[in-house]
Amino acid sequence: MADITKKTTIGEVLARDLGTAQYFLDMGMHCLGCPSSQGESIEDACAVHGTNADELVAKLNAYFAAK
Repeated sequence: MADITKKTTIGEVLARDLGTAQYFLDMGMHCLGCPSSQGESIEDACAVHGTNADELVAKLNAYFAAK
C-alpha cells in the first residue's frame, strides 16, 4: 500500500491499522470515532489541533515501515 501523506484521511489510516490510533491520541485528537474525523485529512486535523502534519506523517510511515 502507498505511503501515508498529508492528504490521507484519518479513516484510511485507522482502517489500515488501528494501532495508529495512539498517534492521533498523542496529538490531542480524542474524537477518533466521530464520523467527521474519519473523513478529515491528516493535514486538516493537524491544522485544527495545532500540530505538525509532516511530523505525524513521518511517524505513521515509520510505524508502517517497521511492520
